[in-house]
Amino acid sequence: MKKTYIDTAMERIAPDLILKGGNVVDVFSGRVIKADVIIKDGIICGVGSYSGENEQDVSGKYIMPGFIDSHVHIESSMTQPSEYAKAVMPHGITTVIADPHEITNVCGEDGLEFMLKSAKNIPLDVNLMLPSCVPATPFEHTGANLDAKTTQKLAPKFFGIGEMMNYPGIVSGDDETLGKLCLDIIDGHAPLLSGHELDAYASAGIKTDHECSVVEEMTEKISKGMYILLREGTLSLDVAKLIKGVTPYTLRRCAFCTDDRFVGEIIRDGSIDHCIRKAVSLGLNNIDAIIMATLNACEIYGMKNKGAIAPSYIADIVVADDLNLSSISQVYKNGKLVCENGKALFECETVDNSKVTNTVHLPKISADFFKTDVKDKFDAIELIPESIITKKVTVSYSDSLSKVCVIERHHNLGTKGIGFVTNYGITNGAIATSIGHDSHNVIVIGDNDSDMALAVNTLGTSGGIAVCSEGKVIASMTLDIAGLMSVKSADEVTREHDNLYSAAKVLNITDKIDPFLSLAFLPLPVIPEVRITDSGLFDVINFKFVE
Repeated sequence: MKKTYIDTAMERIAPDLILKGGNVVDVFSGRVIKADVIIKDGIICGVGSYSGENEQDVSGKYIMPGFIDSHVHIESSMTQPSEYAKAVMPHGITTVIADPHEITNVCGEDGLEFMLKSAKNIPLDVNLMLPSCVPATPFEHTGANLDAKTTQKLAPKFFGIGEMMNYPGIVSGDDETLGKLCLDIIDGHAPLLSGHELDAYASAGIKTDHECSVVEEMTEKISKGMYILLREGTLSLDVAKLIKGVTPYTLRRCAFCTDDRFVGEIIRDGSIDHCIRKAVSLGLNNIDAIIMATLNACEIYGMKNKGAIAPSYIADIVVADDLNLSSISQVYKNGKLVCENGKALFECETVDNSKVTNTVHLPKISADFFKTDVKDKFDAIELIPESIITKKVTVSYSDSLSKVCVIERHHNLGTKGIGFVTNYGITNGAIATSIGHDSHNVIVIGDNDSDMALAVNTLGTSGGIAVCSEGKVIASMTLDIAGLMSVKSADEVTREHDNLYSAAKVLNITDKIDPFLSLAFLPLPVIPEVRITDSGLFDVINFKFVE
């Protein structure tokens, strides 16, 4: 095969495709060069002056490597992998590092098998990580439990170990937690970790982090040998906060990720291409941003022969009208045209989902289910706009509060945690969802118990999202796969979600608070400062429940 590539480069045999007359983004030297690109059997064989049959005229356009999402949960798009691929690939994304811990927390090994089969069925390269924290902590009930022994058994099927959220387990040297670090590539998750504890965490061989919220945190982690993934999702908008930390010295230690991004935003605004445009708008050089989205990501994750337009590299290629990515005209995967002018040119076979449906197991809920006694002063959760970080605050019942409840939904255990939230702002209604990171118990929020009960009951056995007001369901959406992903097309999911969003905004949700993702992250007991699980209000800083 190498001789074929050599002969193609020397024009002794014809290439399959010549991209003619383009401006090649050279990520190795940080420049743009006018050149032709020749491709044979999915591999770039030459960058220079070539001619022959099968020429594609790209004069004046920019040829660059396919973009890489360095950390994503496909489930958060609310679409299954085939529809996710149709949404992201027209935006130039050809590879994703995907952690399926959302579906795994619900369905265990059946969820992993569904994602593995789905990943084989699409042109998008989906490098699946094996979840390391199922459950994320022992302080909630989940649908599955992957211990160290099971993790080691499953490891050969996966690209690496997914984000290690149990940083207290790592820092304390817990043998069970350390036993899960059984592959060379290990993703991190360590918000605000610093000093000796960060040293301990990095000493475990964990090399990435996507949870930095300030430049100082980013700089310390880079100085201790870690790579930083600048995140721009639906709720967590970190690029603007961290871009000043990208300097000529730190550039090669940085990449982009979306983590959790709804499919409608991907279709409308983009994915990693959106990260690039935002970073450039904040002052980063265009080519530096492209380097972060391509070569850097490949080097971080040990993906050889990918991430550049150069001989012997895989022909994952984006053809754009300009360096600002205002328009992506073509996307090639392994040298084949897969997207053109914003449209996917491929279809995918359906994957059997029978083992990952009907996953919500609850009795019928009444309004009395949510009754609770409160003191004159008590702890509550304060939401922070455009962030998944929260604050613990002391409030009175007379304050403007929203009641929130998390209900175990996997085994019908009957456990629940009830608390109160400031800054959500819901009035005259309730919202319920089966998306509750990461254990994905049902979570409901509202200002009256009757609508809260109706919203939960509307989810049925499939799960999804329901918005209720004055005793009526005003919008709903079914998420058949694990209560997380729809079986419908990306466009249909977007329309349904738009209807949900319009209905939620009628209930006076606070501006810059996402009605659904802000709610979905409230149960995640590994993000500071305070959370709510099906076992009660949880203090993340001190890793204990709040009385």
